[in-house]
Amino acid sequence: MDSNQIALVQNTWEKVKPISETAADLFYGRLFETDPSTRELFKVDMNEQGRRLMAMIDTAVINLTQLETVVPAVQDLGKRHVDYGVKVEHYDSVGAALLWTLGQGLGEDFTSDAKAAWTEAYGTLAGVMKEAAAKAA
Repeated sequence: MDSNQIALVQNTWEKVKPISETAADLFYGRLFETDPSTRELFKVDMNEQGRRLMAMIDTAVINLTQLETVVPAVQDLGKRHVDYGVKVEHYDSVGAALLWTLGQGLGEDFTSDAKAAWTEAYGTLAGVMKEAAAKAA
């Protein structure tokens, strides 16, 4: 990611944070609608899961300029996802639901450049998780 993409992700995320609870609800609603196989992966309180998701995204977004600081945590998350039953194809479903959610939450601020930047950010982090998951499997 270049510095412009990082800034775009960080700036748009600041606009999502005030509606993070709604964004989490939208995200999981969309994920379960488009990929019902993911519903069985969540055996926890979904409000708490939503808070965890938003906190994880916040940490990742804050650290995009120093990605090496979050890579170990992202790798660990990828390894844990194996135990939860996450399959490689679920990452595509999650990415699509995330982009859709951002589009809903940001409206006209979710420009094509913003979408490209978020796609790059998610792809980078999901790639780290998938690689760690493959090694753990």
